[in-house]
Amino acid sequence: MISVRRAAAALAAGAVLSTTAAGTAAAAPSPTPSPATIPAGLYGTTDPTYDGVWRQSLAFLAQRTSGIQPADRAVDWLLGQQCANGSFASYRPDPAKPCDATTMPDSNATAVAVQALTAVTRQSADPAKTEKAAKAGAAWLKSVQNKDGGWSYSPGGPSDANSTSIVISAFASSGVRPGALKSAAGKTPYDALLTFSLPCADPAAEAGAAGGASGKAGDGGAFAYQPDKTGKLFANADATAAATLAGLGKSITARGAQPQQAPVCTDLPKPTAERAALNGAAYLAARLAPTGHLTTPPMPGAAETAEQPDFGNTADAVVALAAAGAKKEAAGALAWLEKHSAAWAKAGGPAAYAQLVFAAHAMDTDPRSFGTVDLLEQLNATGPAPKAPDNSQASAGAEEDESGFDVWWIIGIGMVVGVGIGFLVSGRKK
Repeated sequence: MISVRRAAAALAAGAVLSTTAAGTAAAAPSPTPSPATIPAGLYGTTDPTYDGVWRQSLAFLAQRTSGIQPADRAVDWLLGQQCANGSFASYRPDPAKPCDATTMPDSNATAVAVQALTAVTRQSADPAKTEKAAKAGAAWLKSVQNKDGGWSYSPGGPSDANSTSIVISAFASSGVRPGALKSAAGKTPYDALLTFSLPCADPAAEAGAAGGASGKAGDGGAFAYQPDKTGKLFANADATAAATLAGLGKSITARGAQPQQAPVCTDLPKPTAERAALNGAAYLAARLAPTGHLTTPPMPGAAETAEQPDFGNTADAVVALAAAGAKKEAAGALAWLEKHSAAWAKAGGPAAYAQLVFAAHAMDTDPRSFGTVDLLEQLNATGPAPKAPDNSQASAGAEEDESGFDVWWIIGIGMVVGVGIGFLVSGRKK
């Protein structure tokens, strides 16, 4: 997103598979509570403590790519999660209780909720209310921008690539030009994003163990989640997919870009966000080439000690590559997901299904025929039945998935093509 990059993956480490908002690699189901604890209107049947807002928002965005409008009560549930100041926590079990000092605002959840509410506003029961909520969320995000131009998972912490990337997507989807969002120190989100980018030619570049990084040479062009305590950057596939999309001004619902070009990593005398994004695409293509998928290290204490396939970040990488004009390089990974991801998606629930829908959408593949799975049917079944189609707005989904992005980047993408021949949010690091 995004992967299901959510704190749930780490906090429910003993659960099952891996996921977006942070840096764990795939959609890890949360512990399953009794059905009575699942609020009406919420997608999924697992404990929403760490990912309720996140998975609801991803479900909405995936549905809108195919023109599906979620049920009014599903939208009402998400609206009810918002605090009075515009922020969202990962989940509020009692929305009737006002947010207070014990409520932990979450920039990732807020950013993806802003995108989701923006996407469903037109056909919601109360468009004015929904639009107002989206704008309030965007205003809160601006209020917690760090001096370096970026964002952290929780306000006040150091910026990270994943949080900065998903917030960039939120502003762009709201019609706000991200490059114009200057911090108190005069820095833009792209200034922050560039600080996480590894140069193409850097013999000291090392791969990290998190986010699907391989630990081998050849990590130039990747993005790190954050620098370590010594300031060193470690390649992170999850952060790279998120930052590639953000650097191109795209979101997790991006479609394949034209013209098609093979990803190439190129250092510029003066780095730009666009060039860094394309370098990120080159890194992802190289990581996918050997097997068609990314990998994740085993969970601490797990019986299996070998690296495991990383479904969530592989899906994110497909979207990122397609958005960078590298659909050919993403094709093998998409085919691998079509063949192998069914069990993972079923265990992961709505956010996992959404990630696969985003990958299919980016590659112009029918999500209703994804291998042997109808992704939209499976996704819809995890929550309230969607509203009946509005024939007068049959193409709304196709229009909305890119709204707010290309309008600011028509010129920018043209410049990218000229920068060099060759060359798109799981996740949080929690």
